Amino acid sequence: MSAPASTSQQAATQPNPAEHVLQVGAGYLASISLNCAIQLNIADLLAAGPRPVSELAKATGSNEDALYRTLRALASVGVFTESAPRTFANTPPSEMLRSDVPGSLRDALAFWGDPFHFRVYAEFAHSVRTGQPCADKVLGMPIFDYFATDPQESETFNRAMISFSAVSVPAALEAYDFSGIGTLVDLAGGHGHVICAVLQKYPQMRGILADLEHVLAGAGPIIQKHGVADRCKTESCDFFKSVPAGGDAYLMKHIIHDWDDDRSLTILRNIATAMGSKKGKVILIEAVMPAGNEPHLIKFLDLEMLAMPGGRERSEAEYAALFGRTGFRLTRVLPTKSPMSVIEAVKV
Repeated sequence: MSAPASTSQQAATQPNPAEHVLQVGAGYLASISLNCAIQLNIADLLAAGPRPVSELAKATGSNEDALYRTLRALASVGVFTESAPRTFANTPPSEMLRSDVPGSLRDALAFWGDPFHFRVYAEFAHSVRTGQPCADKVLGMPIFDYFATDPQESETFNRAMISFSAVSVPAALEAYDFSGIGTLVDLAGGHGHVICAVLQKYPQMRGILADLEHVLAGAGPIIQKHGVADRCKTESCDFFKSVPAGGDAYLMKHIIHDWDDDRSLTILRNIATAMGSKKGKVILIEAVMPAGNEPHLIKFLDLEMLAMPGGRERSEAEYAALFGRTGFRLTRVLPTKSPMSVIEAVKV
């Protein structure tokens, strides 16, 4: 058994306070560098093995010195590695940027680090001062209204949501048993990747994909591709006004976290109304906020919710309180192999 480290040894392993805070302050440079590497398809170009930066620059039409400096910085945080002088290779994190690997996060990170985000976050102090989304201030309208006016950014967002689903949905299907549900309503289900995955695993189930009309316009080919068109219909809805009736369970992935408590309560009450006398279920695929000071992705995703749609990430107790105010009872929170959990509530 080795001797415990002395106080001086422990202090030596702690980051220098000045360097630590400067690295945090420069974090946006890592984000924009990552976005640039995605645009240039660097991870795909390294799929077969290490390559000199001169080759990467030629393949991408980039300045060799500038590309080297960018990849060197990313390698310092574990995304790519300089395996030999001026030669780079993929690492496990950069493999997640490839376009051809299962569970790729390329599209999710392309959205998080795109110039659109930087434009919005330039006004982040507005959110801190007011508690309101700075996206509204920058764009002149709520973020989801803006997406309806900007097809390119809307497509970037939709691809990001599909990318998140590729990680979270298989993990949710492994952790949660959907059997016994006759009709599943996927609220704000986008192009239908989630409901299709559930219907494929449960061939006796029927589904309703509900979203805004302009979103559903892209769902038909996805439903056909998954071979569930005979069991899945689409229905346009604004869930702040009403939701489709007839569901035995209502599924929402990364939806409730988009909204503050008042608007989340409206959605849940509309679900309760649509259920009528049924003792149906609400199933959320969401992150659950941990306590304490430990680093966690969700603590920063919570700031994304504050700045963009005006929502928030919540603890288990906060989810229980939301459900309790709308006629539901929190029954289970199941962690998954992804950062998301499956949160189940039953109508009482």
